Amino acid sequence: MNLNIIAYSIYLLITAFIILKVGKICFDNGTVYVNELIPDHKDLCQKINQILLIGYYLLNLGYCAMTLISWNTIHTWTQLIEILASKTALIICIIAAMHYINIIILTKYIKKLI
Repeated sequence: MNLNIIAYSIYLLITAFIILKVGKICFDNGTVYVNELIPDHKDLCQKINQILLIGYYLLNLGYCAMTLISWNTIHTWTQLIEILASKTALIICIIAAMHYINIIILTKYIKKLI
């Protein structure tokens, strides 16, 4: 049995779940920030928030899929768990960094408007 196929499947399921869940949470809560940037246009704010969500999904899911080609051959179950843990942790760190960078940029932009 090829352990790489099993690892790819588990990795994609875990990361897709995390990305979709975090994206939904950020989309729901991010409307407040976008509304502060453009206070009088609720429809435009909703569309901008949807575009940000789509961009987030495309960037993260695309990155996850592209990283699969750099994986070495997995020979043992221990190696499978190690690789899954490290690759999943990397994705979580990237998502967290992107979130904080977005918040910093939005905060600086809002302060310039005020």
